[in-house]
Amino acid sequence: MAAARLALTLLVLMLAAAAVTEGLRGAGPKRCCFRFHEKAVPRGQVLGYIRTSQRCSKPAVLLKTVAGRSLCARPSAAWVQELIGQLDTAVPGETSNL
Repeated sequence: MAAARLALTLLVLMLAAAAVTEGLRGAGPKRCCFRFHEKAVPRGQVLGYIRTSQRCSKPAVLLKTVAGRSLCARPSAAWVQELIGQLDTAVPGETSNL
């Protein structure tokens, strides 16, 4: 009887420890990129962009297209930097950064 109580107590403690450590991890990033769109996307096809979380393993920019798609792009690519510059300096009244 004492062995059963001990086993049950250890099981409850292990489950409690697992629940606590799982809660400490917090919510992960909503979206990370692992494959990237390499070809330049015309400015007229992009509504805006967002940068992925710093907690993602690879830095990326998510481009939101007029077709409703999200494309992953490398923020270090020259065409991406140019596109971001154009989006950031958009004329008021135009659709800019999401």
